[in-house]
Amino acid sequence: MTQSLSQPGFRIKGWHVLAGVVAFFMVVIAVDAGFLVMAYRTYPGQVSRTPYEDGTAYNNKLAQLAAQAKLGWTVAAGVAPDGQLLVQVRDRAGAPVSGLTGQARLERPATEAGRITPRFREAAPGDYLASPGRLIGAWDLTVALTDKAGHRFEAERRLTWP
Repeated sequence: MTQSLSQPGFRIKGWHVLAGVVAFFMVVIAVDAGFLVMAYRTYPGQVSRTPYEDGTAYNNKLAQLAAQAKLGWTVAAGVAPDGQLLVQVRDRAGAPVSGLTGQARLERPATEAGRITPRFREAAPGDYLASPGRLIGAWDLTVALTDKAGHRFEAERRLTWP
């Protein structure tokens, strides 16, 4: 049997290529649209129920950070060798800042359970100690210090007890 040249088999023509490319992109667009719909249904993008209030609080936080930068204080926090919480405050020149009052909060990074509010005492000029009790693991420290002139400094650090 010989095959005649007048009856060729299936041949890919231009419209076949066009149909294949269009079908491919239709599948891609349909899958993307499905993912978008699923993403929007599971997380509509609303992070807060009070976005305006959160925005004004953020503006206040930015103003607080700008005021802190003008003070030039640096705050270092750590765990003293005896397990106490040590916060050191220095001014722009590196001199200790003494006579501060403040509030502090220790809490676990993943939960608010077990929150501790340690009380600081000035052990040396610029060095403030607190005895939070026997702690183990990682804790987030938030400290707000105020001097006699009313200047406020806030800092956050993650500390680890052995």
